[in-house]
Amino acid sequence: MSLAVVSLSGGMDSCVAASIAKRDGHELAFLHAGYGQRTEGREKLAFEQIANYYGVPPEKRLVVPMQALCMIGGSSLTGQATPAGQHRLVRGGIPSTYVPFRNAHLLAACVSWAEVLGAGDIYIGVVEQDSSGYPDCTSAFLTAFERAANEGTAPQTAIKLNAPVINMTKADIVRIGMGNGAPLHLTWSCYFSEALACGRCESCILRLRGFERAGRKDPIAYEGRP
Repeated sequence: MSLAVVSLSGGMDSCVAASIAKRDGHELAFLHAGYGQRTEGREKLAFEQIANYYGVPPEKRLVVPMQALCMIGGSSLTGQATPAGQHRLVRGGIPSTYVPFRNAHLLAACVSWAEVLGAGDIYIGVVEQDSSGYPDCTSAFLTAFERAANEGTAPQTAIKLNAPVINMTKADIVRIGMGNGAPLHLTWSCYFSEALACGRCESCILRLRGFERAGRKDPIAYEGRP
């Protein structure tokens, strides 16, 4: 069984990507990053719970501190000034929740760890079709990054970047996840709350819309919702 490194934020998209890696027959290694995001603690809890669900052993779990992203700034996810319900657009229509070049940092860590572990596959739950429009969540970016990864690693290393949900709608992701038995009840998507999901931030809205269009009920609790 080949080993795959999965970039697992603890959110729905990365959880479903992990379920697809499992369905593809891979042994799983989970990498998680803390970068000073508002819900860092809650996302870390989701990461650990999902890892427990899939039986990933401690030596195949890696939590990487990326506090430089918080220090660099430029995102409402790592700042405390933007209210939960405010969805400002910046830099030509990109939401203020965009963390500049975050996925490059995440993928670089995944590539380094994959090289050490001897893993040939990396899975990441980025979404291009039905998402916030982040520039580091596109097929073009991933293709370029995969090329760079293989140019910059040892000759015997061959890295394949897999983004299995990139062209799916959120409703598709819900359906695929449920079909794979993914633990969506353990995932956390809210950008601003660590107790109950706010239901108002951009990520909650996209998630709720996905469940609604899939004809399913979201298994997590939201403020002001039964």
